[in-house]
Amino acid sequence: MTEDRETAGARPGDEAEPGTPGTGEGVCPRCGGTGKAEGKACPACDGTGKVVEGIGGG
Repeated sequence: MTEDRETAGARPGDEAEPGTPGTGEGVCPRCGGTGKAEGKACPACDGTGKVVEGIGGG
């Protein structure tokens, strides 16, 4: 399953594949949107500062 997520553009911190209904782009909780953690590219968002996460309360 890891290969499928990577080829579809998902990052390690994403909760779902990009474009999945009911999701949206949000600030990475690990790096706070800076894209850096411990002086390196954040491993949760691959240095983008953004992750795909569920939205709404449904």
